[in-house]
This record gives sequence, structure tokens and C-alpha cells, in this order.
Amino acid sequence: MHRFYYYLIIPGMLYFLIFDYIPMFGIIVAFKDISPFEGVSAIFTSEWVGFKHFIRFWNSYYFWNVMRNTLLISGYKLLFGFPASILLALLLNELRHAVYKRIVQTISYLPHFISTVVVAGLAMMVLSTDGGMVNAIIVQFGGQPIHFLGDPTYFRSVLIISHVWQTIGWGSILYLAAMTGIDPGLYEAAKMDGAGRTRQAWHITLPGIAPVIVILLILSIGGLLNAGFEKVLLLYSPAVYEVADIIDTYVYREGLSKLDYSFATAVGLFKNVLAMFLILGANYMAKKMNQTGIW
Repeated sequence: MHRFYYYLIIPGMLYFLIFDYIPMFGIIVAFKDISPFEGVSAIFTSEWVGFKHFIRFWNSYYFWNVMRNTLLISGYKLLFGFPASILLALLLNELRHAVYKRIVQTISYLPHFISTVVVAGLAMMVLSTDGGMVNAIIVQFGGQPIHFLGDPTYFRSVLIISHVWQTIGWGSILYLAAMTGIDPGLYEAAKMDGAGRTRQAWHITLPGIAPVIVILLILSIGGLLNAGFEKVLLLYSPAVYEVADIIDTYVYREGLSKLDYSFATAVGLFKNVLAMFLILGANYMAKKMNQTGIW
């Protein structure tokens, strides 16, 4: 009777098996010296070098720079983007005009479906010093054009703002869904006690969606080392490497540009192991605070 339900999970299982679990065999490359010109057989025939590539990365000139940039960019995204989705969900939940609410939801969701390449292109057009809308406004008010994507002072801000714009609407969906499970009687009781909408949101809505917030926060902390490779790669340049070069772009340059596969694999493995400890630590802290964890 239940076999049809099991059939439904087969595509998902095959996806994770083919694209996540089978490729894990390739981590042995991080512990060997492999040349791309030696062929696939080099994975099995080359000598083991232990933690040579890890030590090389830790002693590298770029280590602290890419770690700092990765954590800062991800940290800013978490600091501004995570509560922004919660705030939008709370505001949408307070709207009583159904048509207006659907319009706002649709507009806020749309950026999520725009390709990162398109978002990067829009950012370049809007922020361009040659006819860009932002710089046109600055010049109109008597200022000088600013090269936002080539100035280390502004580059991270561009990344964070574009990230919030692209994810705020989609991130609010889960919170809105969680709000539908809150007992309406709680709001009625609060109204009878004289509580306004702000106090209802603070004392009823937020506690009601707290388990969802905690779970998503844990997952976000686990992805703290994923600072948005595609967007950074499309927007950055050597002029802003100091503030924009992250672990993933460093791996890209070392692995694909310089063909140093073993070293790039070691850096990627280091990043993923560190991410595992982050998510374990976040889940442990959530349990300590008597909140719902992911297991």
C-alpha cells in the first residue's frame, strides 16, 4: 500500500546519491598530489601526501583574508537578511486587504526567481558610472560618480543589499506558513485584554513561529561559509580582492585557473568540515536554550 509513497522519494534519493554522496569519493584528491594531465587513474596511483595541502593553505598569505571576507560577508547577510524576512512576514500578516496583500507578496517573491547572472547585470547597470541610475542621482545633487563595484568601501554593501532584495520575499514564505498554525483564539484573548497589534505580534506571533526561526537560523549558521560564490565571482575584480575574495572564489582560481586540483580540493574540504562544526554547534546551543533543533 505504501510502496507508491516510496516511489515518490526515489528521484530525490537518486539526486542526492549522484550529486552529493558519490562525489564524496573525490575528497581523497585533497590528500594526494594530482596533475590534471595524468588522467583519472592518477587518483588511485599517485602518492599520499597527508595534510600537505591543508598546511599550505593555513600558512598561505590569503588564508586570513579569505576567511575574514567569507565570515564578514556571510555574517552581514545573516545580520540583515535573516530578520528582514521575519519583519516582512509580520507586516504581511497584518495586512487585511487580500488583493493588496497578494500584490505585495508577488512583488517581493519575484526577485528570488531572477538568475544570479541577471541580478549581477542589473547591479552593474544601476551602479555604473556611465549612465547608471544611482550615480545619475548623485550627480544631479551635485556629487561625483562613485565606482561602487570597484571601491572596497562600497563593494560589500552592494552584495548585502542585493542579497536582501533577492531573498527577503522568498524567505518570508515559511514564516507566513507557520503563522497560519497559531490559534486565532490567542489573538482574540489578547484583544480582550487590550493588547494592540504590536504587542500581539511580539507576545503571540513571534513565540508561535519561534521553532521555525530557530531551525532556519541553525541552517543559516551552517551555511555561514557560503558567502554567495556566483554573485561575488560576477561582480568582483582585482581592485576589490581585499574585501571580496572569499573561500569559494579562491578555490575557483586555484583549482580551475591554476589547475591545482589537490590544493583546491583541500581548501574546499576544510571549508565543509568547518561548516559541519558550525551547524553542530548551533544545534547544540539551540538545545541548551530549550529550543527546537534540527535533530
